[in-house]
Amino acid sequence: MKTRIQKILAQAGYGSRRSCELLITENRVKINGKTASLGMKADQAQDKITVDGHPITPAERSRYILLHKPRGVLSTVVSPDPRPTVRSLVDTPERLYPVGRLDVESEGLILMTNDGELTNQLTHPRYEHEKEYRILVSGQPAAGQLDTWRKGMVLGDGIITLPADVWVEGQESNGTWLGVILKEGKKRQIRKMGEVSSLPVKRLIRIRIASLNLGDLKSGEWRDLTAEEINQLKGTIN
Repeated sequence: MKTRIQKILAQAGYGSRRSCELLITENRVKINGKTASLGMKADQAQDKITVDGHPITPAERSRYILLHKPRGVLSTVVSPDPRPTVRSLVDTPERLYPVGRLDVESEGLILMTNDGELTNQLTHPRYEHEKEYRILVSGQPAAGQLDTWRKGMVLGDGIITLPADVWVEGQESNGTWLGVILKEGKKRQIRKMGEVSSLPVKRLIRIRIASLNLGDLKSGEWRDLTAEEINQLKGTIN
């Protein structure tokens, strides 16, 4: 059966649908020797599809892995330097990609999968899936400072954030723990929000994406999602 080429690539483990569309627009994909374009369809059983001159692999068994990313680990598949990546922590043969990046100093939940459709649904801004964090900020926040998070604020680069849910979870000698729920995921957003509101972020842990929870998984550990977790996660995007 003929299927859009970007969907075939995503199912074969080449990343999210958006990243597969980029492969096509960069003229790196060919169907029966001819350069593919967006919107073209193919039948993987009958057509020869290549990426960078190499035949694509058959669609992999879908794999869904929950990883607790430690600090100092890059949220990428390949590292430009000796630092470890989230992919290097997961010893499996599938072509896995991280869903929802965390900066190198942040910790917590990373979903690793070869399901390109799910990746696209969870990362595309228009779906506004919730992401929940525990963060440690310097000092003791005033009510007005937290109100700026709840109302939305203008970051240093001129980007306006959506309103966030934020609450105080507890105090420590060196700061205050906050709970934060966002429905967006701009680059280093929480750290920038902390800077703008004079609440520097000292530690950041992501504990939830949509219906998927980090639970008691320890730093550096990973596990496969249960069938129930996969069904719940897919149920949140349909």
